[in-house]
Formats: sequence, structure tokens, C-alpha cells
Amino acid sequence: MVFESITTNAVTFLDGFATWNPLVSLLLISFFIALLSNIASKFLTNQKLMKETRDEMKRLQGEMKTLKDNPTKMMEKQKELMSKNMPLMKESFKLMIYTFIPFILILSLVSKVYGPLGKIAFGVTWIWIYIAGTLLFSLILRKLLKVY
Repeated sequence: MVFESITTNAVTFLDGFATWNPLVSLLLISFFIALLSNIASKFLTNQKLMKETRDEMKRLQGEMKTLKDNPTKMMEKQKELMSKNMPLMKESFKLMIYTFIPFILILSLVSKVYGPLGKIAFGVTWIWIYIAGTLLFSLILRKLLKVY
């Protein structure tokens, strides 16, 4: 009963938001989702570990490029690279556990409101605008918030 009331109110709010200007409102929602995602990433993952591991992986990839003629050493570097990737995967999985259900709920609400509108702009439906907007805003926000 409470969940139904919350979703009804959220859909009503989004309906008003969508009728204002579907493209702009969808881009604002994409920005909001990207902001929440990046803030969650910043505070729910070990940023120092992420930066150090990514820097180490870049270094190893550079070394692998110089070892193209030596497959044995290249395989050793590949194994080392894979072992360095595990901490990143653990941090990403931890983040996914916290954000998956809220984002699925938000996405289902947005789908209920924007789905019936059909093609919103540029001859594409809401999902493509949402994906493109979220990716673009996420790239920008990652740089601004220094999320690794």
C-alpha cells in the first residue's frame, strides 16, 4: 500500500515534468542519475585503491606493448594485469550491490512516463536519450568529482 502510494506520486510528478518538455526533462533526469551514480561511486568505493590500480594497469599495458615480440613475457604481464584487475572488480561489484535496485526502480518509473511518448527527439525513443545523456553527464561528472 505504501509502495503503491509512493510510485503513484512519483509517476504523477514525472508526468508533469515530462509534459513540460520531454527532452529537457529527460536530460535533467539523466543528469540526476549520473550525479547520484558518481557520488555513490566516490563514497562507496576505495578511491585511492581504484586510482593506484588503474595507474598500475596502464603501466602494465604499456609494458605489454613493448613485449609484442616476446610472447612468454607478455603472458606473464597479462597474468599480472589480470590479478590487478580483481580489486577493481570487487569495488565495482560492491557499488553495484548498493545502486542496482534503486536505479532499476527509477528506470521503471521513467519508463512508465516516457514510454508512451514514443520518439521524443532526433527520431529516437526515451531510452536512447536517457542512455546517451547519462553516459555524457557521467563522463563530465567523473572528471569534475575526480571519481576513479
